[in-house]
Amino acid sequence: MALSKIFYGLCFSMLLLGLVHAQLSTTFYATTCPKALSTIRTAVLKAVVKEHRMGASLLRLHFHDCFVQGCDASVLLDDTSSFTGEKTAGPNANSLRGYDVIDTIKSQLESICPGVVSCADILAVAARDSVVALSGPSWTVQLGRRDSTTASLGAANSDLPSPLMDLSDLITSFSNKGFTAKEMVALSGSHTIGQARCLLFRNRVYNETSLDSTLATSLKSNCPNTGSDDSLSSLDATTPVTFDNSYFKNLANNKGLLHSDQQLFSGGTTDSQVKTYSINSATFYADFASAMVKMGSISPLTGSDGQIRTNCAKVN
Repeated sequence: MALSKIFYGLCFSMLLLGLVHAQLSTTFYATTCPKALSTIRTAVLKAVVKEHRMGASLLRLHFHDCFVQGCDASVLLDDTSSFTGEKTAGPNANSLRGYDVIDTIKSQLESICPGVVSCADILAVAARDSVVALSGPSWTVQLGRRDSTTASLGAANSDLPSPLMDLSDLITSFSNKGFTAKEMVALSGSHTIGQARCLLFRNRVYNETSLDSTLATSLKSNCPNTGSDDSLSSLDATTPVTFDNSYFKNLANNKGLLHSDQQLFSGGTTDSQVKTYSINSATFYADFASAMVKMGSISPLTGSDGQIRTNCAKVN
C-alpha cells in the first residue's frame, strides 16, 4: 500500500512538472502523414543551405516557444483583438526570425495532409533538422503536440532567460522549467551557431575584463560605443556555422560573446561541465540531444486540447 502511494505520488509530481508525455510518440504521423518528416527535412535543408544562419534561427524559435506556455507554437501567433502575441516581447522583437520558413513548411504539409501536422511539431522537427544540417547531432523527436489558441506576451517577457543574466539567475531560469544546471550548460551549447546584436554584448566588450583582449578589439570594430545596435557578430567566432563544441573551447579561453555565455565559465559551479564539453564533443552531443528531447516535452497540448492550426500565425 505504501509503495503504491509513493508510485502515485511520483506520477502526480511528474504530471505537475508537465514532463509526462505519454501521448507524444515517435510514430505519430506514420499513417496520417507519412511524408511529414521528409517534407520538413527537405525544406529546412534548403533554407539552411540558402542562409546558414537560418539553422540557428529555427533552433531558437523552438526554444522560445517551449519556454513560454510549453511547446505549443504560441510564439508563432500574430496579435489579435483578444490577446497580444509573443512576437513583440523583449526577447523576441527584432530578433526572432524564420517564421517564413515555418509558413512554407506548413503550407506544403497542408497540401499533402491537411489539418494533420501541428505547427508545434514543425518547430520541434525543424530545430532537430537545423542542427543536423549544420553538422550537429541528431535525436528522435517525440510528436503529437497540438497548437495553442492563445499566447502570452507577459510570460515571454518573464520566462525567457536574458543574455545579461549572471550564473545563479541562469540556473534558476532553467530550473523553473525543470532543467538541471548541467542541462542548462548543454542547451547553452546551441550558441555554437547563430549571431547576436551589438546591443546585447556592447557592455561586455567595453566594460568587462573577462573578455579576451584580441577578440574585444575585433568586436569593437563592428560594435561601436554608441549606434549600430543591430550590427551582428557570431556567437562562436571560431566555427560560426558549424554545430560543434567550439563554443565551450571559446568559453575556456574567455571568448564568450554574451555576458551569460561567459558566466558558464567564470569560477563557478558550471566550470567543470564547460571543460568536459570543450574536450569531449561526443559527451556534449549526447547531453545536448537528451536535453532537447526534454525541452520538446515541456507541457505539450495533446489529445483534444488545443487545435491543429491551418495557418501557424492565426487561430483557426
